[in-house]
Amino acid sequence: MPRSENDIAIVGYAISPMLRRTDQTETMMMLPVVAGAIKSAGLTKDDIGFTVSGSCDYLSGQAFSFVSNVDAYGAWPPINESHVEMDGSFALYEAFVRLLQGDIDTALAAGVGKNSNSDPSTLYTIEMDPYYLTPLGADPWSLHALQYRALLDSGKTTERDVAELVARNRASAKENIHAQVSGDYDVDELLAADYIRTPLRRHDLPPITDGCAAVVLARGQKAYELCERPAWITGIDHRIEPHLPTLRDLTTSVSTTQAAKGAGLDAGPVEVAELHAPFSYQELILAESLGLDADTQINPSGGALAANPVMATGLIRIIEAAKQIIENGKRRTLAHTTSGPCLQQNLVAILEGDE
Repeated sequence: MPRSENDIAIVGYAISPMLRRTDQTETMMMLPVVAGAIKSAGLTKDDIGFTVSGSCDYLSGQAFSFVSNVDAYGAWPPINESHVEMDGSFALYEAFVRLLQGDIDTALAAGVGKNSNSDPSTLYTIEMDPYYLTPLGADPWSLHALQYRALLDSGKTTERDVAELVARNRASAKENIHAQVSGDYDVDELLAADYIRTPLRRHDLPPITDGCAAVVLARGQKAYELCERPAWITGIDHRIEPHLPTLRDLTTSVSTTQAAKGAGLDAGPVEVAELHAPFSYQELILAESLGLDADTQINPSGGALAANPVMATGLIRIIEAAKQIIENGKRRTLAHTTSGPCLQQNLVAILEGDE
């Protein structure tokens, strides 16, 4: 059915190669991706009404690192630009809200992360709560090992279940040209590997990835002009829980459930769900928290286990969900992204295609 002028859709996108390490700067990585996303929508940079990016100064090792990334958008003539110190999916959320004001009809959202600059097991400790977690040296691997242990002790899953999930994601990633890690994995061999942080093994951890992505949004009739079958964002919401993991039940994700309700998931089933689960077992927590049924295909791209460019991984989940509508003809899909320790903050977007 025809959409109103207040409806907003994804009409173009681009994803960079996913690499273990690149010698390029964030700006150099973003230049061809931003240009590619704009070109895929049949636009030029002068046609973009608003630009917003997501990145992280911790990863870059310098303050205000996003300023140099503005060069990737082409800052002259002057542009309307914003930045979030979060995943590019939250930049997309800001672009979505900006378009609702009605004075522009296109926007660009991007996310970039060069994660090979540092050791993730030590870097993210700096971001932790300075009073309780930082003094403990609570690195993300240890925190997520505690969450995984809580899930195992709850009886909801087993290590074999999770290893089978990893094998499925890595096999699915063979069809994903943007995957960094893919292939056929033997479950018994995975379970025979040594622990990194009990009960986490290497296959349970996300790969270290340098990469970026960009999305073009359009409002109302403009979306139809730019895309044969736009991926309409019919609902989007995000919720947050306490930063301290001990203040919440780690075996479920209340904020994901709340965000899904706010985004309108209850209105009907979804055919595909792209879930931002950088640690293997989290896919099980998210699927249960979302109430996904057995008919929903989860992470056909391989998810974050296939490539994890922090600050772009969530945006890529939205792109993959949009591709299912634009390129594969799906009717309704879901994209999820997370931020913070142990699924602390979660965003859910529902995408739909016209019948």
